[in-house]
Amino acid sequence: MTVAPAETFQRATAADHPGPTVDGRLRDLLAGKVIVMTGVTGFIGEQLLWKMLVELPDTTVAVLVRRKGSASARDRTLAVVRKKIFAGVREAAGGPEALLEQRIRVIEGDLPNVPALPRDLDVVVHCAGDVSFDPPIDQAFRTNVIGTEALMDRMLEACTGEDGELVRIPHYVQISTAYTAGRRRGAIGEAPHAHDIDYRAETAAGLAMRDLIEAESRTSAQLTRLRKEAERDHRAAGYLTTAADTERRRKEWVQAKLVEAGTERARSLGWTDVYTFTKALGERVVADKGAHIRTSVVRPSIVESSLVHPYPGWIEGFKMAEPLILAYGRGELPEFPASPDSVIDVVPCDHVVNATIAVCATEPEIGVCEYYHVSSGARNPITFSGFYIHIRNYFLAHPFEGGARGAARLPQWKFPGAASVERLLSTSERAHALADRAVLKLPRSERTRKFARDLDRTRSRLDFLRRYLSLYNEYAQSELHFVDDNTLRLSRSLDPADQPVFACDTAVVDWTEYVERIHCPSITAPVRRLDALRRKRGSRASTWADLSSDEGMRRAKADPEAHRVLAAFDLDGTIMSTNVIEQYLWSRLPELDRAHQLAELGSVLRSLPSYLRVERRDRGAFLRAVYRRYAGADLAALEEFVDTTMAGEILGRLSPDAVRRVREHREAGHTTILITGCIRPLTRPLAPLFDVIVAADLAVDARGRCTGFLTGPPLVGESRAAWLNHYASLHDMDLSRSFAYADSHSDLPMLSCVGRPVAVSPDVPLMRAAAGQSWTTVEWKIRPQNSRWTLSRLTAEERTDPPELTGAPSGDPSPAPRPVRGDS
Repeated sequence: MTVAPAETFQRATAADHPGPTVDGRLRDLLAGKVIVMTGVTGFIGEQLLWKMLVELPDTTVAVLVRRKGSASARDRTLAVVRKKIFAGVREAAGGPEALLEQRIRVIEGDLPNVPALPRDLDVVVHCAGDVSFDPPIDQAFRTNVIGTEALMDRMLEACTGEDGELVRIPHYVQISTAYTAGRRRGAIGEAPHAHDIDYRAETAAGLAMRDLIEAESRTSAQLTRLRKEAERDHRAAGYLTTAADTERRRKEWVQAKLVEAGTERARSLGWTDVYTFTKALGERVVADKGAHIRTSVVRPSIVESSLVHPYPGWIEGFKMAEPLILAYGRGELPEFPASPDSVIDVVPCDHVVNATIAVCATEPEIGVCEYYHVSSGARNPITFSGFYIHIRNYFLAHPFEGGARGAARLPQWKFPGAASVERLLSTSERAHALADRAVLKLPRSERTRKFARDLDRTRSRLDFLRRYLSLYNEYAQSELHFVDDNTLRLSRSLDPADQPVFACDTAVVDWTEYVERIHCPSITAPVRRLDALRRKRGSRASTWADLSSDEGMRRAKADPEAHRVLAAFDLDGTIMSTNVIEQYLWSRLPELDRAHQLAELGSVLRSLPSYLRVERRDRGAFLRAVYRRYAGADLAALEEFVDTTMAGEILGRLSPDAVRRVREHREAGHTTILITGCIRPLTRPLAPLFDVIVAADLAVDARGRCTGFLTGPPLVGESRAAWLNHYASLHDMDLSRSFAYADSHSDLPMLSCVGRPVAVSPDVPLMRAAAGQSWTTVEWKIRPQNSRWTLSRLTAEERTDPPELTGAPSGDPSPAPRPVRGDS
């Protein structure tokens, strides 16, 4: 919007329209009073507590704090006063415990489960609430409406005598938001917002939505859809993994639907989101419940870091603008759907805190609620384009380090409009979806993983943009401004001695100074420190243990519990470059002449599509299908062939990194275990490396010939985790301190059951699971000493005394291959 001269936004001066003001020093006006606060562990509440303790020495503060896990309300309050800004007042009191004893009463409770409040209270400041713009609809109502009502009820009970009459008149101060105005345009006065919404009916409906959506999530149609989505991603890992993922998806669907319900209900009634909608209904609760007491509502706009107190740039956590500012600085926010001439109404946190304390010292007329806008857009506006220029100037002068590629390239916004940004985002999302489907079909390689990681980074950026553009689209195009006559009047009525300490006139903010030299440095400093720490520490996650250095091995050996640690290794793709089909061909082709080699290879190739279909459905069924081809083989001869001919080839295909790691575990005193779906004869050369080998055992008949079946189900997917848990219980192993190494998403259960999982050259699904859970990922290079098909190229004539594998009659050394059905 076009910004009009500042004076046109103000209705009058304090002299023209007398209203609640302060007459005297705030410390004197509030001396001896008891102020009950909520939200002390939050952003505004923390600074509000600090300000009261520092500037109101004769005021007692009672804080309503909820228990969180094992931390009591007192523990959490102590954690607050141990923070940096409380150092002075803490030391003056003699320590955090002494500060609580002298100045702070701790009340353990929650919203809306508010306990009895002190009967000597004078002021209640309610600054707790759900500050997310998109909470689930029931949560928003429970916190912002029911919580407000419950707090006011307890306050009135504390001030009521046995005869039911008020024995003292409290002052209730609600911290709301200027955006309770909703989707209005133009000037917004400091007054109640006109609407006829029944907050009780809306609250009941909002709470009922959870039951409705929960019930819908459990319908057969919905569960079938979610289960099939989970099976598509996790079938290879097993039924329990799929079931767990189905339930995760159901809960996420419920959450998303509750958020959607809140957003749509709010917008259908004229508000931008459920946060501002329920805050507006909370204001109506204040007006209704405050008919016989003093009430005030403080409406800050977009609250950001402090201008002056407790120090310039003080901020706790990321608020509304920070994620967008940081994303822009990293070059990840190409555009924004803001109107360049719309006002972004930002206010420093200390101005909100100062105004709130000043409001506490007023005495509004009983039954008449007073409203105060703490905002900047009316008299000191800054547009989105102006704010963008300040942000860009800062990052041009102080760029983020971009690693080897140098500083991030800053996008240059053109402000093309919301529709253009939406088209760009939608097109990018569709392109990403196509690329993501393609990467899952590519052969496993480091190049494929790099492509997938790039896609994942793109996905994160797109999700970030979708979320924040959806949340802030309305705010970025708003055409309203908040008149702040009452706040200006209050500011001007402050005692001259209080003016510097309790300043709340936002007209004094110099936006160049504030944005470029206060706010941006304060929010980027912790990010820069974290980036530097990551660069110093490296990218390897915490599930890795250093066993290669002398110091690392010394620590491992010194561990008195080392004998209770195991290290489980998968074989194919993890420590060895091979697969079960290749292993079969190694053992089968050398006994055949050239013609029958081609015939057998052709048979395997023809069966390959059916094998792959079976593997996608069930890894165990795939192994059984391949192992049918061993029917008729002499097991003893196969073992001899492995010992005399294949052993060197098998060992030549081991990863040196893997072998080194196995030996490090053994040296450290850990039990090393090989868990594989490979047949046992092929693991014989690996026996010196492992304490325990779990492999597939081929069943044989009375003559020692393989039947084509196994002696038991192959250990795949969840059965590996079950085996490890059983082994650990039998041998008193501590899985929480143990290791597992695997390369396939089907091994997710095995990796999940130990405390130190490591993904080794993983497939894309496992790579993503490892990244999501902060597991270590390593690349173990495998460079076979000989060509992959060295054994397969040997003919019967080229071998010396070839062992008999199939037991075929001497006149027919190459029986016809046994066909394998895809549904075996």
